[in-house]
Amino acid sequence: MTLLTVLWMLAGGLATVAVLLVLARIITGPTLIDRLIASDIMLTTLILVVGAEMVISGHTRTIPLMVVLAATGILGSVAVARFVSRAGAGSAQEGGDHERR
Repeated sequence: MTLLTVLWMLAGGLATVAVLLVLARIITGPTLIDRLIASDIMLTTLILVVGAEMVISGHTRTIPLMVVLAATGILGSVAVARFVSRAGAGSAQEGGDHERR
């Protein structure tokens, strides 16, 4: 086996372990924010795997895929952050009104 093959297998193994650990956090995460962070890490790992494949294969055909994945991660994070902030503001306002009564 060549050194490049060994490195490719090592990178694949590390990426697989990372995805399995993150998948466990997505399933068992106690809060929505934990699940959001875990899904961002999984998306980042996927982007890194696609980038590593691109470097090893010596092509640039998957750059648009990487850009789409990155944009999906950003938009998803912003959407969940806005949802959580609105839910938190709504419960804080309700709690404030309830205390005044």
